[in-house]
Amino acid sequence: MKRVTSQSLLKQFRLNVKTELEALEEILPWFEEITQGYLPQKVLWECKLALAEGFTNTVRYAHQDLPPVVPIILEVHVFSNYLEMRIWDVGPAFDLARKLLDIEHSQVNPLEKESARGLFFMKHLTDDLQYIRIANRRNCLMMKKNLE
Repeated sequence: MKRVTSQSLLKQFRLNVKTELEALEEILPWFEEITQGYLPQKVLWECKLALAEGFTNTVRYAHQDLPPVVPIILEVHVFSNYLEMRIWDVGPAFDLARKLLDIEHSQVNPLEKESARGLFFMKHLTDDLQYIRIANRRNCLMMKKNLE
């Protein structure tokens, strides 16, 4: 994992969407528009894929038993040397570190398992991947990507 260090915040953005996969049609163009001029093309592609996988997992797993009106909150923070993407949910707690270890030690290639592919992609497309639980049953999937 590459080291991500704190630098000055240049821009921050927030988007609330419903718990439905169709929201990706709004999320991806929004992400491309707000990061225009900040990301090289390769980084933009990697971040869009990681964001899409994170959002899809949030809908399918974290919010699977919740009605579509329950919002998922996306935040993007652009720093001088890295980008931070956050996806907030209100689902059950999830041990991302443990799941990533299970994937790493599995005898089955993660690309052959539908349930593990998204996490595999997010881990390999970002420089720092965390899932934290805070007060009020809220969770945050945080993905950082170096810009240098």
